[in-house]
Amino acid sequence: MNKARHANKKVRQVQGFGFASEFHIASIMVHEFARAASIYPVVFLEDKKEDSFRPVVLMGLDAGENLFVGEDGKWQASYVPAIIRRYPFALASSGEEGKFTVCIDEGSELISDTEGVALFDDKGEPAEPLENVKRYLGELQQMDVFTREFCKNLASHNMFTPLNMRVRQADKIKNINGCYVLNEERLNSLSTEGFVELREKRYLPAIYAHLVSLAQIERLIMLKDDRLAAMAEAS
Repeated sequence: MNKARHANKKVRQVQGFGFASEFHIASIMVHEFARAASIYPVVFLEDKKEDSFRPVVLMGLDAGENLFVGEDGKWQASYVPAIIRRYPFALASSGEEGKFTVCIDEGSELISDTEGVALFDDKGEPAEPLENVKRYLGELQQMDVFTREFCKNLASHNMFTPLNMRVRQADKIKNINGCYVLNEERLNSLSTEGFVELREKRYLPAIYAHLVSLAQIERLIMLKDDRLAAMAEAS
């Protein structure tokens, strides 16, 4: 974002999440695990280019379908991942270490020239709403650093294992794979030193939240079955 290009831009209040209706996964931070785990399965994706892992929540069983966004665009769960709540804003690296640039999706329906709250004041300086966005994005960036360290540490202990699960969806068997989970057996086999390290780094609550969250795959199956049933009745 810059003054010259966005001086007159305004942001509307979010009324719905239609923009996320085709997101079947969403990145999350370690700090979100506790709240997310009671709703979504928390799993990990491998980034082979960077040789790293990152946590995501599963919001659907099929690509292009978010089971938590209704036809009215309302989010049908008590917790919305932070990466979705930050929309239409994001941070991008400025090329200098530790420095980032606030970016905006100019094509978003939330951005307007006439409606909403102004992002810049009459003097061309960031208005309070934009300052709040910057503060929020800054907090997410700090959480992201912690999350990367969390994943790096677990990878160093060889904790990640592929998820291979067969579930029954309607009258068909569906394979859930392509992501990773923590290997509970390897966790339990850690040396006392290794376990204490995880405790001191405050990783244990997130680890247990992740393991508990895997039961939410059953929730996705039920939501998918309900959606298929509703579509069958409508037709």
